[in-house]
Amino acid sequence: MDNTEITIQELKKWRPDEYHLVDVRDEMSYSYGHLPGAEHIPEQQILDGWVPEEDGKKTVLYCKKGETSLEAAAFLREKGHTVYSLQGGYLAWLMSTMDEENEKEQEEETPFYLEVEQSIRKRFKKKIWCRFTKAINDYELVKEGDKIAVCISGGKDSMLMAKLFQELKRHHKFPFEVVFLVMDPGYSPENRKVIENNAKRLNIPITIFESNIFEAVFHVEKSPCYLCARMRRGYLYSKAKELGCNKIALGHHYDDVIETILMGMLYGAQMQTMMPKLHSSNFEGMELIRPLYLIREDDIKAWRDANGLHFIQCACKFTDTCSSCDKDGQSNSKRLEIKKLIRELKKTNPFVEGNIFKSVENVNLSTVIAYKKDGVKHHFLENYDSIGKNAPKAEDEAKE
Repeated sequence: MDNTEITIQELKKWRPDEYHLVDVRDEMSYSYGHLPGAEHIPEQQILDGWVPEEDGKKTVLYCKKGETSLEAAAFLREKGHTVYSLQGGYLAWLMSTMDEENEKEQEEETPFYLEVEQSIRKRFKKKIWCRFTKAINDYELVKEGDKIAVCISGGKDSMLMAKLFQELKRHHKFPFEVVFLVMDPGYSPENRKVIENNAKRLNIPITIFESNIFEAVFHVEKSPCYLCARMRRGYLYSKAKELGCNKIALGHHYDDVIETILMGMLYGAQMQTMMPKLHSSNFEGMELIRPLYLIREDDIKAWRDANGLHFIQCACKFTDTCSSCDKDGQSNSKRLEIKKLIRELKKTNPFVEGNIFKSVENVNLSTVIAYKKDGVKHHFLENYDSIGKNAPKAEDEAKE
């Protein structure tokens, strides 16, 4: 081991007041989960001139698997700073923490998952449970006789969705079934263990099936993440239908919706939204539903942190090597740009998020130049003259 590196075991021997923890991953990875007390300083910021505090404390950098942080630590050491890289990174810490938590929970009288369920019923009833049931009811996402494949990626959103469906089953007013479906598209043993361990701790009886999607898209030069997402969706539909399901449930939340609206406008030159439910175009009789549609991401994070849960953002081969999920970094950076834009707009308009969400519910077609329906583009000039004969004239409107 390089003397620049420090192991999890060595780190735990130090007192918390002896060192600073610095997470060098991107903002989305950091927000998804990080070591307690860690400061977020992206790698590029370090290369651009950031230096550790000169307060006598050691500085420990970490990334996902300890590769990027090792390079950053070496860079700072060359400049004379006492800096270490955490061997194995966030993933190694996560594995160590899981083992400790499992040992601790075996000694406790009350199962951990019961405490998590109680937090949904009490502490997070208003912000999570009530918004979940509102989406279910408002968009008619669950109906009598449904058999729903609750698709679990292993992240905070899908794991919470699984717990909410379990709660819904306890309170259901009509019969329906759920299957908790996990597709392994080629996870590393560590990533799969994290998913299986969290499912066990949360008492979610998952059904796992395997595919070779990661291998298939790994060498794709252009938009591998887009292709991966499309292939995943197809595999999930296929397996769900094989299991007798008529719906698949995905964990997209409120923030995903408003970010998608803005991304479509600013990067795609189109006005569209992420729908709460869709009919599948390739799998007859199948639907996709999004039960977290009205739940804010910050509330999901609060639920995660309140219960001491730890998840990974993405378990694909690209992020396994500490690189961006997209080889060119575009998809990840665009969503980050949109998140930052919304944060800035919120400083002067606290209602901006709600306004973006409601904008696609209040579309006035009489003021839209063109729109598409069922793949056919319609232009306002199609009916302009016929409508104009009975419409008030511009000067009349001005007088009023």
